[in-house]
Amino acid sequence: MKLIVGLGNPGREYRDTRHNVGFLVVDEIAHRHQLTWAMAPSQVPEAFVAKKFGTDPVLLAKPLTFMNRSGDAVAALARYYDIAASDLLVVVDEVDLAFVKLRARARGSPGTHNGLKSVVERLGTTDFPRLRLGVGRGDARRDLADHVLSTFEPGERAELESFIARAADAAEMFAAEGISKVMNAYNSDPAGSETE
Repeated sequence: MKLIVGLGNPGREYRDTRHNVGFLVVDEIAHRHQLTWAMAPSQVPEAFVAKKFGTDPVLLAKPLTFMNRSGDAVAALARYYDIAASDLLVVVDEVDLAFVKLRARARGSPGTHNGLKSVVERLGTTDFPRLRLGVGRGDARRDLADHVLSTFEPGERAELESFIARAADAAEMFAAEGISKVMNAYNSDPAGSETE
């Protein structure tokens, strides 16, 4: 089984913010497969989960612990379902990528992302795949925390649906074929995912 975790913040006030693109991606996958979200087992700190059965079983998750404590739910889910770090994909926003760009990695530093920092801390390793979704840095004069907690601009909203769909495609490819295939397909995607 693969575990795909979208990071974000629970609550209506955060629903359409840049920080919640991870939630949007797993919501899109759940919608495609008509999966229903439910509370995680009681042994797991607050999280919604949805299971996709079949030849490539997948568990989707949305931690409800707020971004800075995402690792609590991720580590507990991995332990409860006996999922290896290499079978975990964490989907997060990335301010150092331009809007609509994707970057997949098999492992690496959490950088400045507090959600990834929490996951690294609780898993005790940086060796887990992640899919970073570009949300841009915004106005350099604006506080970065304010930027990621802001909603998308009208011009960005026109591209948001296709961006989330492409990220969901990448996450589903991870579930079926592994992170290397995702990196090859999306890290140099001529459709706009070139990372640098």
